Amino acid sequence: MNTTNSLIASADWFPLVLSLKVAAVATLLALVAGVALGWVFARKRFPGDTVLEAVFMLPLVLPPTVIGYAILVAAGRHSPLGSWLREHFDYSIIFSWHGAVVASAVVALPLVLKSASAAFAGVDRSLEAAASTLRQSPFSVFLRVTLPLAWPGILAGTLLAFARAMGEFGASLMVAGSIPQQTQTLSMAIYDAVQAGHDELALLLVVVTSVLSVTVLVLSNRFFSLR
Repeated sequence: MNTTNSLIASADWFPLVLSLKVAAVATLLALVAGVALGWVFARKRFPGDTVLEAVFMLPLVLPPTVIGYAILVAAGRHSPLGSWLREHFDYSIIFSWHGAVVASAVVALPLVLKSASAAFAGVDRSLEAAASTLRQSPFSVFLRVTLPLAWPGILAGTLLAFARAMGEFGASLMVAGSIPQQTQTLSMAIYDAVQAGHDELALLLVVVTSVLSVTVLVLSNRFFSLR
């Protein structure tokens, strides 16, 4: 018991704090993009819509290293976007916690998108039509009728996206690296602890990660049951 208390007291909790921050920001980005895309794919039909949706769902099936490489190609220091950011703002997402946010948001997006699309598809269109007869604008109908009815499903998907962002490793490692006190998230800290032979620290971090993940999954299941 004393050994455990000593380990907890001496452990570096920066990776946990950073993981929560990265997951929170990444989930917010995924939520905004996922709700917008989910509504489009649930309500609009256009040529190539299924292919486009499949493209956005790719992070669910592609290896994380592929996602990381794609981000490096799109926003790395030698890419047009990365070069522009460096020239005008002296900024780069590579080897910064912002890179981990981008990677986590990309892999979490499909979970929000699919949940939002299913939730919007399940909304009774007659209720929206009734609201429209009351001189409500389409945007007002969306905010007052569509979104509240779809919200339990969207929130369930958002919680799953948060859990996914918390556990992101491969893509984040390629984009942000594992720099102690800078970009080292919880999953990277576990990997580094195992590699260094610090089994007790690795076990402690695994327990913390598991407890957080179970909590999020329980909440997600609860909101799924409200749909």
